[in-house]
Amino acid sequence: MNFRKSSYSATQNDCVEVADAPGTSTIRDTKRRTDGHLPFPTNEGAAFLTTLIR
Repeated sequence: MNFRKSSYSATQNDCVEVADAPGTSTIRDTKRRTDGHLPFPTNEGAAFLTTLIR
């Protein structure tokens, strides 16, 4: 899986990384990569990230 820093991440050290696959968005914490990741259907992943930044 190819993760990249999410555009929703703050410019400080609060980084979230995302990886996309057909129909799925996968999210992980940059500081805790070894803890795993959370896969979501694409629309639910976007809603999750939007909720986090509010």
